[in-house]
Amino acid sequence: MRYELSDLRLFLEIAQARSLTAGAAAVFITPSAASYRLKNLEQALGTALFERTPRGMDPTPAGEAMLAHVRELFEGIERMQGDVSRFVSGVKGQVRLAANSSSLNGFVTPTLGRFLVAYPGIDVEIEERQSEAIPAAVLAREADVGIFAGPSDVQGLVTHAYAVDRLVIAAPSGHVLAAHQRIRLGAALDFDFVCMARASSNYLFLRDSAQRLGKIVRARLHGHSFDAVLALVAAGVGIAMVPSSVLGGRWQANPLAIIELDELWALRRLSLVVRKDARLPGFITEFVSFLLDDPQVAVTRASG
Repeated sequence: MRYELSDLRLFLEIAQARSLTAGAAAVFITPSAASYRLKNLEQALGTALFERTPRGMDPTPAGEAMLAHVRELFEGIERMQGDVSRFVSGVKGQVRLAANSSSLNGFVTPTLGRFLVAYPGIDVEIEERQSEAIPAAVLAREADVGIFAGPSDVQGLVTHAYAVDRLVIAAPSGHVLAAHQRIRLGAALDFDFVCMARASSNYLFLRDSAQRLGKIVRARLHGHSFDAVLALVAAGVGIAMVPSSVLGGRWQANPLAIIELDELWALRRLSLVVRKDARLPGFITEFVSFLLDDPQVAVTRASG
């Protein structure tokens, strides 16, 4: 049986987006054309690949089995293109990175800028996820590289120590907490918070930690970035839980008090993972080395 790569790419995009419309847009065709091509693919295979639900397009068991093979197929094609392009016009390719918000804002972004300048033929697709979901996403080939905080029991991954960070409480200089050097999260939750976006991994971690203590986060508003959150904290709107890596010199330039969280989990050990069985293109291996060897990141591993 012959398979058109364009149809398999469409299948992959629909499966990843859980949407026929989004999958069609990703390969630059209309939804009606995508529906026709998907129907032909299902007929050729003799089985349904998706179940249409109110939530979107959920792969059937047959679709899940096919998805694993199609991801591996396109991974091989990407690897082939990377190997061949070195002899033509320099290294070209794309890296898919899944990371939590703390690593993205505190460590990854500055390194990423230098990598993209050094490798103009490489593009990087970033997706922010909660730390708990990242190892499984890498194992499922939804990302090539993952960076997350905390332990993981997901098997089949190669794990590298990436960086060490610490969650702290930022408060206005005149706040009642400003006199404290350390505080438990439960006590901090008695005050108003300025939070990151509702979908951010930073806020979701704070929300879940509060729930385990039987409390809620009194969020006055959700900022779009750590810079915005810290500016609002400095203005006296509330306090915030942030990774110390995002502070830089901001807390010295703004009237902020930084209070350590007296919690074992506040020390955040960040790990970088790739699949153990992955035959990664050279440019992804170089990307991993670039992230791990950044001196500003490596120094945190020594101090942690």
